[in-house]
Amino acid sequence: MDFTFTQDQKSFRDAVRAAFMVEATPDVVREGWEHASGVAPSLAGLIAEQGLTALSVPEAFGGLALSDTDWALLTQEFGYYAVPDALLTTSYPAACLIRELPDAANRQQAWLPALCEGRLSVAVGHPLSPLVGDADRADLLLLWHEDEVHALPRADVDIAPVASVDPSRRLCRVSWNPSSASRVADAEAGRGLWQRLVDRMALAIAGQQLGLTQRILDLAIDYTAQRKQFGKPIGSFQAVKHLLADVAVKSEFARPVLGRAAYALEHGHPNAGAYVSHARLACGEAAWLAARNGIQVHGAIGYTWECDLQIYMKRVWALESAWGDAAYHKARVADWVLADGAAGPGVTFA
Repeated sequence: MDFTFTQDQKSFRDAVRAAFMVEATPDVVREGWEHASGVAPSLAGLIAEQGLTALSVPEAFGGLALSDTDWALLTQEFGYYAVPDALLTTSYPAACLIRELPDAANRQQAWLPALCEGRLSVAVGHPLSPLVGDADRADLLLLWHEDEVHALPRADVDIAPVASVDPSRRLCRVSWNPSSASRVADAEAGRGLWQRLVDRMALAIAGQQLGLTQRILDLAIDYTAQRKQFGKPIGSFQAVKHLLADVAVKSEFARPVLGRAAYALEHGHPNAGAYVSHARLACGEAAWLAARNGIQVHGAIGYTWECDLQIYMKRVWALESAWGDAAYHKARVADWVLADGAAGPGVTFA
């Protein structure tokens, strides 16, 4: 496997980063909390204008057809700037699910161009994540039923909002009745579609967690350089250095794991699911440690509403169990590692 990103991929990542740096500041994120969508209008407008909702759409429908490896970079920027993940869901996993639907030329023609132009928002419901993000404002809901894929407009489902620790997330319980009219893929086809969607959701969350880790680390480094005790910056104290170094080490070890998972998913590797779960665990542990050590070096001020740290800590907590908790992903890794003939030098060096 080649984990090296191309110059085009890095340049696109840098362009997205530059846009978010201006339009997704902590103040803009807070502004979004006051809106029903959880997203500030200026940020939502930027994402539509820059064509970020079109990234996974095939070129035939006006998109850029970016790969899973491309998203391994971009999701980190969504996490670093705490851009609401519902926008990411529409842009990446949901768009991939729509483009892979069997015998769906008419539906793709109706949905994908609208998604490219930012006129269509999509919510996805699956037993692994029973609370559906942004279902109350989605134009289209793609829902699981016994491995079938069902597509329904917002008017055909009942919504019950559920509060989240992250004020930018709009979670809902969705009640609906499956029918042959709403079914767009049967169980045989849907089984593979849902598995790939779960993997892409988990990959997107892992990328966000890695980006959040870096943002919290940057905030903590800045704070420890300014906060003084005994006439010295607290960042000069060895104990504080160790707290931040531990986070940096976790982050660096998780980064190539995320790259391997994206590469495997893009190329249909038979162990892609296990690799994605490994990435989810590695990035989740890094983010959790960053949140814990970040609040440790900030002290009580880190919990306050005015402190930017709390924005990213809450996102870490909110994503911890989204689309599979640690137990689920550990079980997937264990099933692969402990399977007959899965480990040992004969496999490693084959």
